[in-house]
Amino acid sequence: MHSYPSTLLEPHTSPSLRTQPHVIVRGEGITVWDSDGRSYLDGTSGMLCTNLGYSRPRLVQAAERQMARLPFFATFAHRTNDVTLALAEDLARMSPIPMGRTLFANSGSEANDSAFKLAWYYHRCLGRPGKTKIISQEGGYHGTTTAAGSATGLESIHSGFGLPLPCFVKVPCPDPLAPQAEGTTQEQYADHLIARLEQLVATEGADTIAAFIAEPILGAGGIIIPPPGYYARVQEVLARYDILFIADEVVTAFGRTGSMFATAEFGLRPDLVTLAKGLSSAYAPISAVMVGQRVMDTIAEGSKGIGAFGHGFTYSGHPVAAAVAREALAVLVDEDIPGHVRDTAPRLMDCLDVFRGTEAVRDVRGYGFLAAVTFTAGVDGRREGDMGAAVMAKAVDNGLLLRAIGDTVAFAPPLITTAEEITVMADLFEKSYRSVLAEPRGVSR
Repeated sequence: MHSYPSTLLEPHTSPSLRTQPHVIVRGEGITVWDSDGRSYLDGTSGMLCTNLGYSRPRLVQAAERQMARLPFFATFAHRTNDVTLALAEDLARMSPIPMGRTLFANSGSEANDSAFKLAWYYHRCLGRPGKTKIISQEGGYHGTTTAAGSATGLESIHSGFGLPLPCFVKVPCPDPLAPQAEGTTQEQYADHLIARLEQLVATEGADTIAAFIAEPILGAGGIIIPPPGYYARVQEVLARYDILFIADEVVTAFGRTGSMFATAEFGLRPDLVTLAKGLSSAYAPISAVMVGQRVMDTIAEGSKGIGAFGHGFTYSGHPVAAAVAREALAVLVDEDIPGHVRDTAPRLMDCLDVFRGTEAVRDVRGYGFLAAVTFTAGVDGRREGDMGAAVMAKAVDNGLLLRAIGDTVAFAPPLITTAEEITVMADLFEKSYRSVLAEPRGVSR
């Protein structure tokens, strides 16, 4: 293995680690290669983002063309560049909500931070400066910046940083495997979740709450699919108290659920939609907030009194990123990537369903190209979370990259993955799972 100096502070990694990192140096299609020349099938699309696979000529060439023509121009103070304007038009045409305008940023975290500030600005335009609180879900993931990290409902994002900030409050995770769901029907469990939301609004005061943010399917929380009817009922509560709904589609947008947007697939009616990851297939850093017409109209009118919307980033709508995003959207349409996901997703679930009820497996679930196998916590003397980590490590040995989220192993293959490649992934997963079960009791890697 190549030796690398430890001068990089790696995200989501303990700085105390002294082992050499696993260094990926090349990618093509759904395969990546490391610095030792070993190849791996990427079962998680990088970070659920390289939806179109690696090294696609159309995206590479789009970046090259734009780099040669206009490598950068900012979008501040009513001056912009042509490719960013064109991307905003592309998104408006395919938007799942009645569109106002699109604000660009560089990451999902920045998009969600921006959505919160838009919500705060909106309520101030209406003379409601006290509506500042943001409701999110325990187990939800919205990023790691100070505000987005506060909305995230995972302790690992808060520990050591003094988060969450006081104006961020949580409702229970809509997880059908939660203890509160045991012995109930899905409708009864949804009743419980809505009652908790109503209780929170009453306790905090509706006149203090600006917005509710949620992922249609919770990603980093463990590929959690809320019970049917949950979001429809959530939206009824939000509408009653004029609380904005922010749909975090950073993971789910652009084909991952089999539709261009999960918002449309699940019949959601958000006021704002945040996007990133698949917008450029991760070939260039770019994210966006799609601002609904009602919110945009209020902000435009209110800004006459408040002044300019004092928010944005140097690289908002970076022309090279925008050019790559435009080409990625064109590929999605030209190749009917959402249709491919709809056609192929049943193979993914068929391959994973064979593990349902087998030793140490608690649950198997999925939607589109998002799927998960959850293991029983503490099996074979392992600590909670060790089974997932052990299976993920064995999968690396076997040439497959997956993601462990506690005792859940998540699958999120690139959206171009074929049925045959999914079968190979499932076979490698089974080999890894069986290998871990065969280890002596109490041993984990």
